Amino acid sequence: MLDQGAPPQNPGQTAVSASPGIGARLMRRKPVERLVAEGGQGEGGSLRRSLGLWQLTMISIGATLGTGIFVVLGEAVPKAGPAVTLAFVIAGLTALFSALSYAELAGTIPVSGSSYSYAYATMGELIAWICGWCLVLEYGVSVAAVAVGWGEYLNELLDGTIGVTIPAALSAPPGDGGVFNLPALIVVLLAMAFLLGGARESARANTVMVIVKIGALVLFCAIGVQGFRSGNYENFMPLGMAGVSAAGATLFFSYIGFDAASTAGEEAKNAQRDLPRAIMLSLVIVTALYVLVAAVAVGAKPWKNFTDSEAALAQIMREVTGQTFWGTLLAFCAVIAIASVVLTVLYGQTRVLFAMSRDGLVPKVFAKVNPKTGTPRANTLIVSLFCGVLAAAIPLGQLADATSIGTLFAFALVNVAVVVLRRTRPDMPRTFRVPLSPVLPAVGFGFCLWMMGSLPAITWVVFGVWMAAGLVFYFGYGYRRSRLAPSEK
Repeated sequence: MLDQGAPPQNPGQTAVSASPGIGARLMRRKPVERLVAEGGQGEGGSLRRSLGLWQLTMISIGATLGTGIFVVLGEAVPKAGPAVTLAFVIAGLTALFSALSYAELAGTIPVSGSSYSYAYATMGELIAWICGWCLVLEYGVSVAAVAVGWGEYLNELLDGTIGVTIPAALSAPPGDGGVFNLPALIVVLLAMAFLLGGARESARANTVMVIVKIGALVLFCAIGVQGFRSGNYENFMPLGMAGVSAAGATLFFSYIGFDAASTAGEEAKNAQRDLPRAIMLSLVIVTALYVLVAAVAVGAKPWKNFTDSEAALAQIMREVTGQTFWGTLLAFCAVIAIASVVLTVLYGQTRVLFAMSRDGLVPKVFAKVNPKTGTPRANTLIVSLFCGVLAAAIPLGQLADATSIGTLFAFALVNVAVVVLRRTRPDMPRTFRVPLSPVLPAVGFGFCLWMMGSLPAITWVVFGVWMAAGLVFYFGYGYRRSRLAPSEK
């Protein structure tokens, strides 16, 4: 007898009983074989497989490296003090356990939907929808959050080169002293232009930007260490473990991009081999750089003197050298670095919606592929405009916390999914296997729940409202239009 997760004889069937009950419908699964067979196919065209291990790793690094160091560090240090380095390690460990699960599933189910598709194959349509809705929050809102930080560094660059800055009314969102954040909108539109040109062209541009940002952080460490004072670490954990935990939850925003490579499953040349490698390699590189830069930053500047400015590193370089040149140079590199985060995370968002649209859970327009460029053009335009307007209207801090909780929830589901698939499909070929399963996935699940509990109450309220809106949309639209629904009538 086949177990519940075994592939059905007819690829169009679901892996659950064709019961007319709503419970069975909500638990209908999409078999792995069908997910893979449909890979790359969209309305009017198909995605192109053009990305190798190098490009996939750069996408993952590009989506991750920059947000925590260039943008959120100034907000996290006042919460944890010098122990912000420990907060980075804790956030990195949380990401690592989930990354192991992502690596196994990315090699087993190499499709564009990332954790949404993994949940669809293992836990059913309702859980998949919830996961996909969290990814919309994770990717779409984080694009806006990072774009806000880009505007801060752009002003640092303009001030250091031509001595002028964009007026506050046009460089900050409402609530932060402005009316409309024009730079944030501009960087999203620039990323949109690259994405419309094609995945390969976007990957090339991203690679150049990643090299620039790594060089910028190495330069910061080389200069910042000259102002290092060991006395800044005398009271290592002034706000206790609660402060470290709170900072870690905020800094988890810095790691949300490592799973971006998994959204490129249908555009990778050898997805089963390269996706797990790209995910793990990028996370190791990013974590090492984060901890090193944070250690130098706190050593060069007393933690009590940190403000919530998104341009903290440029300020430190100016203070250490007493010259504006180095701070201006870092601001220039940060402008490029953060633009690459916007580019790659926006890419991930469009591919997740592409997969959800192909399954019928969101409108078909998100799965339409331009035959000339091999990209979901309408999808890219809609998502970019939405994220651009969001970036221009919402303060960064609120966005970062909202993104973190959505990400942690999605990561928790991935840790569950890898255990479920091991149990239901034990003989399925896997190019990477999580060691000590189910222990490490369980640890990853626990870390995610712990960090979610460290987020402020208002973030949970926002998350609850977001989830409620998602369920309304699902039962009002996706439940009836799902491509699995007709087989159950």
